[in-house]
Amino acid sequence: MNKFNLIQERIKNAKQLDFGAIFNDAIQLYKKVWVQGLIMYLIVILITIPIVAMFYGPMYVELFNQMQTGNIDQEEINSFMYGNSPMFMFGYYLAMFAVGAITSLVYAGFYRLVKKIDNDEPYSTSDLFYFLSGKYFGKGFLLMLLTSIISMAAVLLCLFPVFYVIVPIAFMVIIFALNPELSISDILSLGFSLGNKKWGLTFALGLVSYICIFTLAIITCGIGILFISCFVFLPVYLIYKEVIGFDENDEINKIGQHQEI
Repeated sequence: MNKFNLIQERIKNAKQLDFGAIFNDAIQLYKKVWVQGLIMYLIVILITIPIVAMFYGPMYVELFNQMQTGNIDQEEINSFMYGNSPMFMFGYYLAMFAVGAITSLVYAGFYRLVKKIDNDEPYSTSDLFYFLSGKYFGKGFLLMLLTSIISMAAVLLCLFPVFYVIVPIAFMVIIFALNPELSISDILSLGFSLGNKKWGLTFALGLVSYICIFTLAIITCGIGILFISCFVFLPVYLIYKEVIGFDENDEINKIGQHQEI
């Protein structure tokens, strides 16, 4: 049995998981990884700022100048916001897709780091950059672009598909992070399989996590969000751990690699 089929079999035979147990385990794990989570979000901010400044900087400068004179021209603001040609919008969306893909690769590195910390393995903060270079960058970048396209398609279809696909996409990131040798098609398939199997539990945990993060953000005037935002990744990690596991010393690491697409 190859690795893809083995993981599919484990997903098919996954045991029932308890919401409270997963949430409590996530809290305990957060105490171990919150520093790395803070560093991760600071890195994401540093990646995002140049793109935001490139596309939105002129608009904010123009808006500030108009506020100084007390004469706000909405058409002028829109011209800075959307540009004067379709090429501007094309460049904008292309840049957003690229930034989304790169930040998702940082998230994948965070999962790799969490696994090491959780299993008391040697780790380094540089693991956050593991997928931003090396042999898995191309595959990871393409995979994250595909997940962005899936998300965009769900948005265009309506609201409900968005709620559905966010769970499989979350699992695609961690499946890639911990099984980067699998092909893109395998990762997409496994993401939907695990997402469908544990959709309700994952969505509920994610919703509660976001409510907690939002509440803390309000209490701390937004500052606390940097420190606790990484918590939302931990229930996904723990569900993956309970359903698929790692088994570093058993057959899952002795089987052949799937041929990549």
